[in-house]
Amino acid sequence: MQYTVAVRALCEFTAKAGDLDLRFTPSPTAQEGIAGHAAVTASRAAGYERELSLVGEFEGLRVRGRADGYDAARNRLEEIKTHRGDLARQPANHRHLHWAQARVYGWLLCEARQLEQITLALVYFDITTQKETVLEEVAQREDLRLFFEDQCRRFLDWARQEAAHRETRDAQLTALAFPHPSFREGQRELAEAGYKAAAQGRCLLAQAPTGIGKTVGTLFPVLKACPGQKIDKLYFLAAKTPGRQLALDALQVIGKSAPTLPLRVLELIARDKACEHPDKACHGESCPLARGFYDRLPAARSQALAQRAMHGPALREVALANQVCPYYLTQELTRWADVVVGDYNYFFDTSALLHAFALDNGWRVATLVDEAHNLVERGRQMYSAELGLPGLRAARTGAPAPVRRALDRLRRAWSELLPEGSATYAVLDEIPGGWLDALQRASAAIGDHLNEAPLEPPGALQEFHFEALAMLRLAEAFGSHSVFDVTVRPGRHGPEALPCIRNLVPAPFLKPRFEAAHATVLFSATLNPPGYYQDMLGLPEDTVWIDVASPFRAEQLSVRLVRSISTRWADRDRSLAPIADLIARHYAATPGNYLAFFSSFDYLQRVATLLRERHPTLPVFEQSPGMPEPQRRAFIDRFEPGGQGIGFAVLGGSFGEGIDLPGDRLVGAFIATLGLPQVNPVNEEMRRRMQQAFGNGYDYAYLYPGIRKVVQAAGRVIRTREDRGSVVLIDDRFARPEVRALLPAWWQVQLDPLP
Repeated sequence: MQYTVAVRALCEFTAKAGDLDLRFTPSPTAQEGIAGHAAVTASRAAGYERELSLVGEFEGLRVRGRADGYDAARNRLEEIKTHRGDLARQPANHRHLHWAQARVYGWLLCEARQLEQITLALVYFDITTQKETVLEEVAQREDLRLFFEDQCRRFLDWARQEAAHRETRDAQLTALAFPHPSFREGQRELAEAGYKAAAQGRCLLAQAPTGIGKTVGTLFPVLKACPGQKIDKLYFLAAKTPGRQLALDALQVIGKSAPTLPLRVLELIARDKACEHPDKACHGESCPLARGFYDRLPAARSQALAQRAMHGPALREVALANQVCPYYLTQELTRWADVVVGDYNYFFDTSALLHAFALDNGWRVATLVDEAHNLVERGRQMYSAELGLPGLRAARTGAPAPVRRALDRLRRAWSELLPEGSATYAVLDEIPGGWLDALQRASAAIGDHLNEAPLEPPGALQEFHFEALAMLRLAEAFGSHSVFDVTVRPGRHGPEALPCIRNLVPAPFLKPRFEAAHATVLFSATLNPPGYYQDMLGLPEDTVWIDVASPFRAEQLSVRLVRSISTRWADRDRSLAPIADLIARHYAATPGNYLAFFSSFDYLQRVATLLRERHPTLPVFEQSPGMPEPQRRAFIDRFEPGGQGIGFAVLGGSFGEGIDLPGDRLVGAFIATLGLPQVNPVNEEMRRRMQQAFGNGYDYAYLYPGIRKVVQAAGRVIRTREDRGSVVLIDDRFARPEVRALLPAWWQVQLDPLP
């Protein structure tokens, strides 16, 4: 079996040595790198060849890649690298790796065109100054051949091991049987659709109810399709930690059903959770786990891969036993894992690791997007950025003089952001040039300082620097998908502007990510209407939509619609007593564990307070703002089997989705809101932009996001086919046809008579 490796992957395996060193950072984003490459190649003379596809072989190893550029007239092959800051501070092992890549490409080109010698050039392009630094060497064909073959020999044993692993993996996936005796109702339909999507290289948008086993029902068929479609990696992407854990549990079930299946499963976790030395910088002079990282990586890599399940404490133990950083070991293992489980941001964010690896290595990947309704808001967050003066002031404290001067210039430019008159919110047609220029200069000054002070621990200056870079990167991609707005807030010496690049439609950013995947399955219990998600996420035009029928029966859930109460802001005070009395009556008739959802903490607290006053014997407990994890867990633990009580929570918060309370741990829910986003200047601007783009402003900005939260919250009640319970919808607007159309089809809604 032939093994194929990208030039970059080959060189990173064979030519990386020494310390992990992140001092020459922050590196440009992928988008900035593309723009930098384009700037360099655009400046070359006529006849310059760009993106040369090159392939070579050695003893069954196939090496492929794209060389950045070749000037035939000068016989010069260029390897272009974008960077920020002083090139003299680049770590030596970075330069060593770049030369290795250039020499491998040099041999491939000499072989392809029968050249006896060639000039190799490392072209370093500073994206801040737009200046090139060129390093050259003249290489002979025979020397390049020897170098290429040496790299290949050093990789061959590993390549043969990986080829054998892939052959065994694919053979066993082909024969893989469903891990349970039978499919649940609706699960087979989901699995069949997932398999077809993977087999046809399509995108699937699957609305599937809770309780059918969506995680196994999507993982199993896509894994089954991997051999036939030559899929290299499966990415399981989740919005929250519970979703990742469900995937790991499902993969463990699949693994137990096929004990000899050599499936390598890796979980990516956030840096702040994996870092062993948060007080130290990421380089060998500061952190002991960065010192000699690449020298100790081979042993750690082999030990981790032997375990197959690469997550949790076991992976941390491997890292520490080999004295390497757990976080960066995990990133290295991504290259060799079969299934990678991680947060959305690892594939969809501006500098997404998984997306970059797939492109660099030419992997064919399939992606599963869990609870995909969350991707709209998460996508907006990924491509939004804001900056505040408090961060600037904190960064200035203790900064060296050149940085202070740059920050002071930025502070003076900040005043041009304030809207005229007494307005507290304004949308600007474009980003003010003076402020943006001052921000660029301040960022450059901070970057220069951080490169010169590598031992300086992370602090306010570094934090502001990263926030500024995020703003600058989004400024380069600014367009109709986003707005630049300014919110005025009280400050130390008067009003202060809070500038924000606010993404409204993440589709232009997410669309290339879906296009980069061979197949994608997005699934959730709430993806209605599908056109909204297709517009917001930039899904391909041929995306398949399925709505899996619920396995639950209407008699399992009593859904009551109370039309006599309005929860609108203007009616809020009048609604308090009727809602409190309604909850008390319902609870008295059917005691048990309930959740009561409201639109805000203020509304929640006012109803809960009144309920205690009017019905003091009722057991009532409340969610509080900013609830830490131990208190959230204690809140959930109150819902014991056979217990009684009413937990008050905010709709769309921690307890509105992603919690599982089967049986009588939860017997009902009161939902005293449509969940509509608050009417404020930001959301009104959203409505206007949605109207311009899609002709459906109110629904896209308010109705669809609101009702999705309602359905998610109501879904906490019925989790299995044995559950029984009730949902009380409290607001006359639930009776409107356009709202009823968004509620689950299996519900039989009973309308209370109007007074």
